[in-house]
Amino acid sequence: MHKTKPKLFKIRSANNAKKYGVAVVSLKELIKKGCHLLKVSSIGVQICLYEDGTVVTEDYFLNLPDNTELVLLSEGESWNDGFVYEINQVLGWDRHTELLINAARTLLSDEHSPKRRKILGDLLRNLKDSSEVESRAEDKDWFKGIDVRFKTKSAYMKYNCESRIRGYLKEVDGQTKVISNAKTKTEYKKVVEMLAEKLKAVRNNGTYFDRSEKDLHKLCTEEGWFSCQGAFDVNECPFLHSINPYGNRESRILFSTWNLDHVIEKKRTVIPTLVEALQKKKSSEINLDYFFKLLFTRENLKLVHIVCHKKGAHELHCDPRKIYKRVKK
Repeated sequence: MHKTKPKLFKIRSANNAKKYGVAVVSLKELIKKGCHLLKVSSIGVQICLYEDGTVVTEDYFLNLPDNTELVLLSEGESWNDGFVYEINQVLGWDRHTELLINAARTLLSDEHSPKRRKILGDLLRNLKDSSEVESRAEDKDWFKGIDVRFKTKSAYMKYNCESRIRGYLKEVDGQTKVISNAKTKTEYKKVVEMLAEKLKAVRNNGTYFDRSEKDLHKLCTEEGWFSCQGAFDVNECPFLHSINPYGNRESRILFSTWNLDHVIEKKRTVIPTLVEALQKKKSSEINLDYFFKLLFTRENLKLVHIVCHKKGAHELHCDPRKIYKRVKK
């Protein structure tokens, strides 16, 4: 008589991570052995998939592959998602302990799903966090590759933002070379000089990345967390992207891929509009504050994760009512 070959499973309870290997030929035998191993009553017991909580029936049992991970649920217990359970376990511990980091590494080493590996990788990176310290002496690894003149994280992050903003001014200045009309070029140079002075007065808006600044002037929390503000045409990030470049060196480097994106585009719209305006009027008649805000301030800049940065044309225009100074009657 043909004997049914046993199936191999890994089984655990809903409140204990320890797993047991069992070899059984039926769901009934699985429940019996599971209850014995886990020392629970068989009354009202159910078996479900560890991965997503699907309840195992007799028919479903027949199609399960070997080494499927299962959870034995006592009467009244429920199970939604194994990965959610592991994350809850991880987040329930002190995030600054080696135990927590090792747990995340263990989960990552056993995980085969690309999506979940990505989530665990991000989690592990953020667990290795030293955002509470500020000086070079306290976190030498964070400062690797950074000029020795920077003694604190905030000082470097401020410089980082200033560099980006100064880069925008350089692009504005670069337009001078392609203006053919001599008169327009002269007026344009004057505007660039005035914008440079105005930018210098506000310290190149480096405060946007400086966590030591007041909330009004920065884009991050006191701890240094930045949140993606979403693409230019949405009110918020649908993916809830966030990063703390103050936490560790890897996060600091990754933050360089985030963009301070111009809602009304700098190259396609703002600069060409400025040039066109100077073809009609003198630099003294241009609304300098309006162009300054569009080019260098949060009024027209959004901090966005690279995934949310849309590179296509925004097709937004400058407000014609604000291009020139208002003439007092």
